[in-house]
Amino acid sequence: MRSLYLSLFIIQSAAYAGDIKTYDNTLKLLENPAPILADYPEYFQPIVELRRYEAPMLVNDEGADLEVRAWRWSYNARGIVEMPNKIRMDRTSVIVVHPWGIDDGQGWNTPEPAGVADFCTIEKNELSHDHIRRVLVPFIKMTRGKAQSVMYSLPGPEDPIRKKLYRSVRSGVPSEDQRREAQRELEQKLKSFSYKGEPIPAKLTVSSETPVIDYFKQFPGLDATAKYNNEGFWDLPIPVVRAIEMEPEDIVIYDAEGYPVLRDYLKANGVRHVLLLGYATDMCYKATCAGYENLSKDFNVFLVGDASMATFPANSSPAYATNAAISFASLNQLVTQVSWIRFIEE
Repeated sequence: MRSLYLSLFIIQSAAYAGDIKTYDNTLKLLENPAPILADYPEYFQPIVELRRYEAPMLVNDEGADLEVRAWRWSYNARGIVEMPNKIRMDRTSVIVVHPWGIDDGQGWNTPEPAGVADFCTIEKNELSHDHIRRVLVPFIKMTRGKAQSVMYSLPGPEDPIRKKLYRSVRSGVPSEDQRREAQRELEQKLKSFSYKGEPIPAKLTVSSETPVIDYFKQFPGLDATAKYNNEGFWDLPIPVVRAIEMEPEDIVIYDAEGYPVLRDYLKANGVRHVLLLGYATDMCYKATCAGYENLSKDFNVFLVGDASMATFPANSSPAYATNAAISFASLNQLVTQVSWIRFIEE
């Protein structure tokens, strides 16, 4: 009985949202398909599966101007399921999760000698900046002015400096004078902070019974607290990474304001689809305010797999870590890639 009520509720909710249709879930086996997500192997290890299927079109907007081919993994179908989609850009938001401006010359720097932020080493942060320049920036420029909105999520609340620097869902476009003033204040605020924390411990106290437990309690693999980062590091106004070259109409989302604020803004502006980019695939991209776990409850979300990068401890390349994170997400998310997103020619 409970399942019957749930089914009726789902059908009723769908009726309020729009017409109900029957989707033909017929799967056609693909013969010798090319690897998926193979355009940037230095960032993403290409996906190769034994069995891939083609399914009918899932999203087909009237007046669509963008093609978005996508795929997901199904254990029950025992393979990857791909399908074409056609969407309207004016009903689509491009959202970039956590493009932090760390170690990029704006003043927010990784603390020394053992502090951590973003991808947790200066070299790995620079690799993420290279990924932004090569993959994200061209995609953002391609969609900006056509998508309903281009948005970026950042930690914390909307503080006085960033309120004058960036447009948000709560405030309008700052004036040029406001942005110049805020840029000066941001630089002063960030550069006046002492990026100095404690070194890693030279000696640890461990018991003879459980030395491994004692070792990791005192020297964990990741400690981003004030011990190594200095008190106040995470309270600083984190900027959008400089490489993106923000436009005044771009919008910043603040994690501390919560997902309902973002959801209601998108709904009020007619957004139905989200192209999701950003960092880190296994963490923030998944579970923060603008992460796919939230957005996929209310919107048609397409994870742009090669426009994301996972954390990659114990490796010099993010390729396998990002592959693993996206592959796991594909159980319940649709995944696309930059080269599968194309404007429809009239």
